[in-house]
Amino acid sequence: MAYINVLNPDFGHFDAAAMKDKGAELREQYQSAEPFPHIVIDDFCSPEMLERCLEYFPAAPDPDSRSYERHQERYKTSYNPDHLPDQLRSFFYSMNSRPFIVFLENLTGIKGLIPDPFFLGGGFHQTSQGGHLDVHADFNFHKPLGIERRLNLLIYLNHGWKEEFGGALELWDPDMTQCIEKVAPVFNRCVVFSTSGASNHGHPAPVNHPDGNPRRSIALYYYTATWDPSSVKRTTQFRRRPQSEDVTDWRIKFEQTAEDFLPPVIWRKIQRFVR
Repeated sequence: MAYINVLNPDFGHFDAAAMKDKGAELREQYQSAEPFPHIVIDDFCSPEMLERCLEYFPAAPDPDSRSYERHQERYKTSYNPDHLPDQLRSFFYSMNSRPFIVFLENLTGIKGLIPDPFFLGGGFHQTSQGGHLDVHADFNFHKPLGIERRLNLLIYLNHGWKEEFGGALELWDPDMTQCIEKVAPVFNRCVVFSTSGASNHGHPAPVNHPDGNPRRSIALYYYTATWDPSSVKRTTQFRRRPQSEDVTDWRIKFEQTAEDFLPPVIWRKIQRFVR
């Protein structure tokens, strides 16, 4: 039986009454997890809904899609939910609704969670054969809304996925000395974790499915209105694993060093010139 049920896959809605106390029994497990607060929940959602996600998974990029092809993230594409069929759009919107937010607040203990109506970086994700995503800490500021990133939620859509197929989510300690946990991206497995400058994660092992199948997932991010104007805004921070061939993202390092030390007026002029 699924941990969270969708009332009807044609609409993708959750039962608000059933979600009222959902997640509270897992809060201690979530908050005490290492290397940072997180939880893995199998059989997370009504499988009929996720099967529909696979049935209508985009075959081509949408106007808001983003594809990545560089050392740190290769053969990866994201798809915005606003361009999906009605049933799937409704499902994604439901995961931004009050009943689902209540579940996440019960689970994590973080109050005042705000969903992302822009789906910046969120939606469907696909990493094709040979692709990977290096270990990183996520961007921390939602520019259009001026809010602080707090949570990631991932739901995997891969039937029969085995460890040797690569693509496992890795959770690393803050000092990047060791991987603390690996999570295979198997169908209907959900991972929720708190985001910070030390929540190092990724799926650096290249996808290596024997039939060439891609790694697919749902990714959603949640925020709070707790941004401190004195805080430093950070984009994605890639980390090098010890004794690996990971490549440092020197462009990001240069931009952040320049932003930290240059007067804002000079930094803005440099950005306009680069664009």
